[in-house]
Amino acid sequence: MSSMAGITLDDLRRYAVARTLFPPTTLGRAIERLGFVQADPIRAPARAQDLTLRHRVTDYRAGDLERRYTRLAVEEDCLVNYGFLPRRHLALMHPREAAKAWDAATTQRAQDVLDFVRARGKAHPREVEAHFAHGRVRNYWGGSSNAATQLLDGLHYRGLLRVARRDSGTRVYELAAHAPADDSPAARAQRAAALIDLVVRKYAPLPAASLTYLVRLLRYGAPHLQPHTQAALLLAREHLASARIDGTTWYWPADENPAARRWRSDDTLRLLAPFDPIVWDRRRFELLWGWAYKFEAYTPAAQRRHGYYALPLLWREQVTGWATLAWQDGQLRPALRHVGTPPRSAAFRAALDDELQRLTQFLTPR
Repeated sequence: MSSMAGITLDDLRRYAVARTLFPPTTLGRAIERLGFVQADPIRAPARAQDLTLRHRVTDYRAGDLERRYTRLAVEEDCLVNYGFLPRRHLALMHPREAAKAWDAATTQRAQDVLDFVRARGKAHPREVEAHFAHGRVRNYWGGSSNAATQLLDGLHYRGLLRVARRDSGTRVYELAAHAPADDSPAARAQRAAALIDLVVRKYAPLPAASLTYLVRLLRYGAPHLQPHTQAALLLAREHLASARIDGTTWYWPADENPAARRWRSDDTLRLLAPFDPIVWDRRRFELLWGWAYKFEAYTPAAQRRHGYYALPLLWREQVTGWATLAWQDGQLRPALRHVGTPPRSAAFRAALDDELQRLTQFLTPR
């Protein structure tokens, strides 16, 4: 472990913000630089992936990722959760071996669906259901789901199908092709190390507990590499840069220095997606900004403190509160809450007005 002396929490806060808020670029380059963009189906007022990308892509509008997907070297797939990632990263996880094998009956139904997609070239879940009439099954959350959708999801997860495009938000599938992978222990260890490097570069700086948690989450994208990711974590801790601040050990890539002058904030105010890399790690969030932010869309309304879909409010290097937004009849209606005394300067008011104008443009169809 490379320990760096003199690093402060202020350095880490500035570094955490500046390293991921790179100058806006093209959509493909932004996803390549981020390494992974978490997806979520809720629109409040737009999907999380769009809210994340709008800060990093020039003239981005809600839905651009879905509209341009077929022209990008990007895939929908799993990493630590579900989202979009550069196509080249699939080789780190595929062929994926699911942690739970299908029984014989499910395997046969899945093969039938795979043959159906192969024959058609591309298939919408509605077409699969109309052909097979599999009915409904119990889903992961205890409710019921279309059985055809579950089979398609399972085939996609196992790397046998890919998302060709979306129709009004619904995934349309086609056959996937993955190059044969070296399955030797050494090659698996290399892929595990590369996955850890990918998530560290996306979410750094990371408290030690968050680094461990992220590596555990890689069981989702690469369950078959779990023994190797655990071993790679031990090696990563030896090679990453680190510092111990107020009893917490922090890690980040060894080729970056959080105290360097390149990590500078600006005067732009940003309302962030709940899964934006700046705020994704709730443990890190509380260490850096001193208050607990929670995503409460799935929390009963009576128990919510921040609201159904709260967007953290970042100004300069501080997350000073949050906003909930309503988009109705082409009008943006924001409700802001602050932690402690709200900023009252003219600079803050001007920055907020600018952000609301950018959001209005982002939500307005082209």
